[in-house]
Amino acid sequence: MEDTREDSSEPDAPAQASQPQPWTFSKSSLIRKLRQHLISSRSRPVMAAPSSSGLEVLLGTLQNAGDMESMLNILNVLDELLSAGTDRRIHHMISKGGSEALLTALVNSARSFTPNYTILLPLLHLLAKVGHRDRQIGLKAQKADAVLVVLGLLRQNVENARRAAACLWVLRVFCSSVTTAELLGKNRGLDVVFRLMSPHTTKHLRTVKAAADAFTAMLCSKMNCRTAVAKGYIADLLKLYEDWHNNDTNLKNVPIRRALLYCLHLAASSSVGRDAIVAVDGISLLFQTTQTCLTMKGLESLVEPAIQLMRKCNPKIPLPLTSDRSAYSFPLPSRPVDDWEADLELYDGSSEDDSEEDAENEEPDNRDYEDDLETDVNKLRPRPEPDRPLEQLGQYVHLCPELHHDFQDLDSSSEVDESSDDDSILEGESNYKLNDHRNSASPSIRENHFKTNDFHKHYFGCSRKGQEGQSSMVDRLLEKYGTSIPNHDPRLYAATAADTKSIAGYSILAFPDFWGHLPPQEQEPMAKRPPHVQRKKVFEDLKRVICPEDMINKVVFDMDEPSLQCPSDVCPSSLRFFSKFESGNLRKAIQVRSHEYDLILNADVNSSAHCQWFYFEVSGMMANVPYRFNIINCEKGNSQCNYGMQPVLYSVREALEGRPHWLRTGSEICYYRNNFCPRRGQKHPFYTLTFTVTFRHEDDVCYLAYHYPYTYTTLQTHLKMLEKSVDPRKVFFRHQNLCDTLGGNSCSLVTITACPTSRAWKHLHQLRNRPCVVLTARVHPGESNASWVLKGTLEFLCSDDPVAESLREAYIFKIVPMLNPDGVINGKLEPRHRGQLLSASQVCWSTWRNTGQTGYSGKAVHMEGHGVQCCHANGNDSAIWLQRGQIHALEA
Repeated sequence: MEDTREDSSEPDAPAQASQPQPWTFSKSSLIRKLRQHLISSRSRPVMAAPSSSGLEVLLGTLQNAGDMESMLNILNVLDELLSAGTDRRIHHMISKGGSEALLTALVNSARSFTPNYTILLPLLHLLAKVGHRDRQIGLKAQKADAVLVVLGLLRQNVENARRAAACLWVLRVFCSSVTTAELLGKNRGLDVVFRLMSPHTTKHLRTVKAAADAFTAMLCSKMNCRTAVAKGYIADLLKLYEDWHNNDTNLKNVPIRRALLYCLHLAASSSVGRDAIVAVDGISLLFQTTQTCLTMKGLESLVEPAIQLMRKCNPKIPLPLTSDRSAYSFPLPSRPVDDWEADLELYDGSSEDDSEEDAENEEPDNRDYEDDLETDVNKLRPRPEPDRPLEQLGQYVHLCPELHHDFQDLDSSSEVDESSDDDSILEGESNYKLNDHRNSASPSIRENHFKTNDFHKHYFGCSRKGQEGQSSMVDRLLEKYGTSIPNHDPRLYAATAADTKSIAGYSILAFPDFWGHLPPQEQEPMAKRPPHVQRKKVFEDLKRVICPEDMINKVVFDMDEPSLQCPSDVCPSSLRFFSKFESGNLRKAIQVRSHEYDLILNADVNSSAHCQWFYFEVSGMMANVPYRFNIINCEKGNSQCNYGMQPVLYSVREALEGRPHWLRTGSEICYYRNNFCPRRGQKHPFYTLTFTVTFRHEDDVCYLAYHYPYTYTTLQTHLKMLEKSVDPRKVFFRHQNLCDTLGGNSCSLVTITACPTSRAWKHLHQLRNRPCVVLTARVHPGESNASWVLKGTLEFLCSDDPVAESLREAYIFKIVPMLNPDGVINGKLEPRHRGQLLSASQVCWSTWRNTGQTGYSGKAVHMEGHGVQCCHANGNDSAIWLQRGQIHALEA
C-alpha cells in the first residue's frame, strides 16, 4: 500500500530545487563513475569536442547512448548534480541544452517496442525537475514530439500510480506553454487526467495531487476551459472539493484541497467558467466550506484562495442608476449639451493614457524638476523673448497693480470694490463681539431640541430672498451659542454665498461651512487597521448573492428623483441624506440592511467618470449604533484608506456645545474591488470604500467628507477678511479677478508684497524689480488639503512674522488660490482635459512670462501632490518651499 502522507519529494515542488540536500558525492566519486561508464561501454559514441565541458559530454552521451546501463549511470550522475546546491545548476544545464537532451532521450526510449520503465521513470523525474525551471519547455517538447509521447505513456499506466504520477508531473511543466496545453486538450488529455482525480481516498495521494496540478495547468488555455465546462468538469470539481472537505477530518490532505481550488481558479478566468460555477451554486458551496475553514487553524491556507474565487465568480451588477453620466450638465460655448456623449467613452477611458502620452511627448528639458536651482552663473540662461508682440502685453497691466501704483494715498485707495452689504457686515463685526457660551450651552440643548428641517429652513439659507428674515435667526443663534472661529464670520459667509453661482442652483449652506470649525486639537495618527477586516467585509457582500431575501434595497436619497432629495421624514426608519450644497457630492443612497447603506457618488459635469470626492449630510441616526457606509463607485486602484486614512465627521450637536471640529472617524475601513460595473458597458472596474461610523448623539445632524472641506465661498470670505486685517502701510494686498469661469464665478488673483519705504525712485525701482513667486492650487474639490495649505500661506504672508516681512520685501507673490472654482463649487472636476473651461493657469502663466518685469529665468518648481504648485522667477537667488501652510526662505 502506498504511503498516505504527502510525498515531499515531488520533483516539481519549488522547495526541492531551492533547498540544499546533503552532499552525497565528491569530485573523485564523479570521476570514478565516469571512468566505470566509459570502460563498461561496448559501443562508445562520438564524444563532444575536446574543449567541451563535462556537462556537455554527459548530455551528448545521454542522447547517443545505446544501452540501459550507460543511460542509468548518466541519469544518476545528473540527478546527483542537480540535487545539491541551488537552481543555478539547473539553469546552467538548461543553457547547455539539457532540456533538449532529456526530451530526445525520452522520445527514443518511449518509442521502443517495449518501453523500459527502469530508464523512463528516472528520466521523467529528471525532466520534470529541469522543466520546472525552463520557461520554454513546452515549445521544446512540441518540437521534439514529446508531448503526445508522454500522454501515451500516461494512458498506458493509468492503473500504475507511480508511473502515472511521473507522467503527470511532466505534463504539468509542458503546459507552461498555452499551445502545448491546447495540443493536449485536442487529444483528449483532459479526460485522461480528470479520471485520476478521485474522491476522498487514503491511497495514491501523490497521484491525485499530481493530477489536480496537471489539470490546473491545462486550464490555462481558454479552449480547454470551454471543453471542461461543456463536459461538466466544473461541477465535478466542486463535488470533489466538497467531498475532500467533508472527509479530510485529520487535515492531512490540505494540499489536495488547495490544488482543487486552483483548478477552479483557472476555470474562473473565463466567463464560461464563472457562469458554470454560478450555475451549480458554487458560490454558496465555497462560502459554507470557507466558514468552516475559518474555525480551524490548519485550514488558513484555503481561506484566501476561496475568497478570491468567490469574488471572481460574483456576477457583475450595473450600478443602480438611470444613467452613468452625471446628474448635471452644463452647456459649453459653441457646443450642444448632448454633444458630449459622442466622445464620452474616449474621455472616460483615456485619462491615464493621455497623461502618459503627454509625458512621453514632453521635451526632456521640462521633465527634470530637480535641477531648477542654478548655482553656476555660467549656466544661467538669458531672459526669454516674449512669445507675442509687445503691444499685446498691455492687457495684462491691470494684473500687476504693484508696478504702476503711486503709493501716495495708500490708506484710502482700494482696487477691489466691496459691496455695501459686505461692508456693513464687516463693520457690524467690529462693533459686535461674539460671546463664547461653551459652558452654558449644553443644558439648553436638550430643552431646545433642534431638528434637521429647522436648520434647513432657518439657518442654512444662502439665497438673496428672505435674508432679512433669516438674519434675526442667525443673530439669535450666534447670541445663544456664540462662536470663536478665527478669520471666519457666519454673517459674511452667508452674504458671500449668495453671490456664488452653481449648476444645481444651491440654496442651502452646509452647517460646517456656515458655522466654521476649529483646527484639530492634536496630531491625528493613522488609524490601526484590524486584521482580516477586508475578508469580513467581502463575506458580508457575498451574503447579498447567497441570501438576497435578507436585503432591504430601499432608495432613501436620489438626485435623479426630486421626491427623494430633501432630508425629511419620508423614511423614518432609515438615515436621511442630503448633498445639494456647495462642494457636496452624493448622488444616491440605498439602504441594503438595517444599518448599512450603499452610497453612489456623482460623476463630473458632462462626464461619467472621476468619482472619489464625497461630502454629504446624514441625520436621523440612533446613538451608539454602528452604521456601515459603502461608497461603491470609486475608481482609483488603491486608496490611502487601506493604510490608515479615515474620513472626517462634523457634528452639529457638538458644534453648538462648543466643539466645532472636523474629526477623523470610522472603523473597519478598507478599500477593495467590487462586482459593480458601469451601465454603458465600459470595462473599468469600480471599488468600494467602506467604513463604519458610530454616532454619539441621537438624531444628530452630521456631515461626512473625504477630507476637510474648503469651499469657494470660504475662500472668498477669507480673502475679504484678510484684506481688511492687513496694515496697508506695510503690506501691499490686492484681491483681483483674474478671469471669469464659464459658470459665472470669479477666479481670484491675490498680490502680496511689501510696500516701499518711501516714494523715492530707488525704493520704487527695488519694488518693481522684485522677482515674482506664483502660487496656484485647487483644481479638484478632492484637493481641499491644498486650499488649507494655501490658506495658511496667505495668513503667514500677511502676518508680522519677521520671516514673512523679509519674504514680502524680497518677492512679489502672485497667488491664484483656486484654479477651478466651478469644479470646487459643484463638487466635481469639470471636463478641463478637453479645454472646455477657461484655464486660469494659462492666463496666469502668460501674464508673468511675457511682462518682462520680473527677470523671469524660465524656471519652475512644482510641489506635486494635492494640487499645489509653486512657480518662481530668478531662481538663482533663493528657493521657496511650502511646508505646513507656511513659506520658508532657503538660500540656494
